[in-house]
Amino acid sequence: MRCLPYKNLLALGLIAPAAWAQIAPPPNYDQKLSDVVVNATRSDTPLNQMPLNTTILTKEVLESSPDQTIDQVLKNVPGVFLNDVPYYQKDPTGQSINVRGLGYGRTLVLIDGLPANDAFYGTVQWNLVPMSSIESVEFVRGGVSSLWGNYGMGGVININTKTPKNSSQDVSASYGSFGTGNVAASKDLIVSDAMQMRFSADYFSSEGFQNYATIAPGSPGNIKNGMGTDTVKNSNVRLQNYFKPTQDTNAFLRMGYSTMADLSNNYAIAPNLIQTTDVAAGSTTRLDVDKKTQVNVYYQATNFYKQTANNLSSAPYKPYINANYTDPYTTVGASAQYTHDFNTAGVDQYIVGVDARNISASNQTNNLASSGAVNSVNYAQGQQNFYGLLGQLKSSASAIPLEATLGARVDAWNSQTPTYYNAGATGAPTYQGVPNKSKNQLSPSLGLLYKATSDWDFRGAAYQAFHAPSMNNTLRSYGSSVGGWYLANPNLTPETMTGYELGTDYRWRGGFAQLTAFNNYINNAITSYKITSANWAFANNLCSSSGISGCQQNAGGGYTNVSYYTNQQNLLSRGLELQYHHDLNAQWAVDGGYSYTRTVLTWSATSDPTNTQVGGVPMNMANAGITFYPAPQASLTTTVRYVGNSWMSTGSLPVPSYAIVGLKANYQVTPQASVFASVVNLFNRQYVTFNIASQATAYQAGMPQAISVGARINF
Repeated sequence: MRCLPYKNLLALGLIAPAAWAQIAPPPNYDQKLSDVVVNATRSDTPLNQMPLNTTILTKEVLESSPDQTIDQVLKNVPGVFLNDVPYYQKDPTGQSINVRGLGYGRTLVLIDGLPANDAFYGTVQWNLVPMSSIESVEFVRGGVSSLWGNYGMGGVININTKTPKNSSQDVSASYGSFGTGNVAASKDLIVSDAMQMRFSADYFSSEGFQNYATIAPGSPGNIKNGMGTDTVKNSNVRLQNYFKPTQDTNAFLRMGYSTMADLSNNYAIAPNLIQTTDVAAGSTTRLDVDKKTQVNVYYQATNFYKQTANNLSSAPYKPYINANYTDPYTTVGASAQYTHDFNTAGVDQYIVGVDARNISASNQTNNLASSGAVNSVNYAQGQQNFYGLLGQLKSSASAIPLEATLGARVDAWNSQTPTYYNAGATGAPTYQGVPNKSKNQLSPSLGLLYKATSDWDFRGAAYQAFHAPSMNNTLRSYGSSVGGWYLANPNLTPETMTGYELGTDYRWRGGFAQLTAFNNYINNAITSYKITSANWAFANNLCSSSGISGCQQNAGGGYTNVSYYTNQQNLLSRGLELQYHHDLNAQWAVDGGYSYTRTVLTWSATSDPTNTQVGGVPMNMANAGITFYPAPQASLTTTVRYVGNSWMSTGSLPVPSYAIVGLKANYQVTPQASVFASVVNLFNRQYVTFNIASQATAYQAGMPQAISVGARINF
């Protein structure tokens, strides 16, 4: 949705409150369109000049959402595939985002313009950005590798955090169903025009709900002895410093520390713990009125300690820890960019940039017997390096209202795995030699925007993009004899995508409508596939070389219990995205969104069927909302989310369609204080939400009715 401040988020049907003044929407929001700049473009492109389908979610919209976490807000935006289980109810290794049906881990997420995808897993640890810290979210769909390189297939999501505005304090708190509570506090300090600081901290906890589905097509048998709910505790502490070392230079220094503790597979005996420290710094220097340079550096260190549990196969089916994992990893990167607003000879702007990133990680897995004895040990240590050179040119035609953006980027990727060994119960390691991998990738892009009238434009874009395998795919083998084994492949190489999209936008004083069609094709797609019983010799060899016992030739349905990562698939995703908003009058507003996504495998060397809708991608999704303003200080919003039929595994394990209703009420008590109440799943419907998995035991229950109340004070 290409919208603007104070009027956003079609998917939720929300109208934004004016910050701490009144909730009713301001007039003439369409005239503010050119004021919105999309930072994720790296070129300060105004929203009304974007050739790609773009959504902006403002702070006011986020505060008005019935959902309490950013992933659940994003799930309602057309083109996003996130199910109805909030991130804190999922294992940290499965917290990601799927855009346009291209699959998880293929969309870049930034925090304040710097990479935020987990360095090891490629997932998104949404706990790093609680709602209290977010100013706005930019979502640019389509291939963006010409600007950002790795992950840039589905698009880029840039989360802008709050910055110091005045020397004030802000405190917010909420509490609701399942013991879910959040407390956040911040302090802004304006020392001078050349020095501003912000300190913020937050704490989130929840007792969680039982998210293993017990209703059809799930089964009560999905709940094993010893399984409860996924309790979670998150905390974040952040310090931001913005300063001007010279009259022409703006700089920043940001530091943060976060923790997330939850339960693996809902077993109380198997906790997970993630601890993350990050530091980022950068500067923007104005060389002239039309020239500037930007330099950024960042560092992040993560320690991830994980355990998994299982049950004995005979009475009393007692749970036990079957494996523990230790994953320490770091990432360090830097970028430099030069921007020149040329405005000569038909060239409006050009940028050139260079960046580099290193990811270093290790994984140690101890596979345990029910007695606690170590059956085998897997250890791998490696690194990936990314080097990119980019350029982009913007031009406007003088004879016709046509704007063109031409970009290209060259990336050099290499992967090194110097240590890779497996040890059985005897403790004697077996080393594997893994050759270094490398690939050079060209990612060009072309975007066109034709302004038919001042209110109506047509846009189109074509692009290539790439995505490198995560180190989770290349280093970490995991699983159990009951749930199956998932084996790493250190020989994986990057996948590439070619795509295009066409769209049109029409705006009027009280709203807008937007339609986009897209076509994306991925070559050499990375996937984990289950090996058939007919290929038992191959599966057994993989298990032996990994030091794993418990692999089975016949696990049911003609398959072994062994899955393996491979590049041997091609994937095609086509679809439509529709968004609509209309202010009917000063008291009523309506919103709507719809996406049609047809995603299939066109070629596969695995057992997955071709030309069948892939697992975890509902073909039809829609949302609608209506907002009522009984007074300038109050709003009441009702939303409906519809998710069509889908498969959990490609061509098998069906998931029925469902619809969920949400409700949110806001009231501005004073200019400094507000209160709210929200309900997710208003009618407490029991349903199975869409998911990606190969076993019926993985059916997930959607979030039950969840009521929350809260308040915020600024002083």
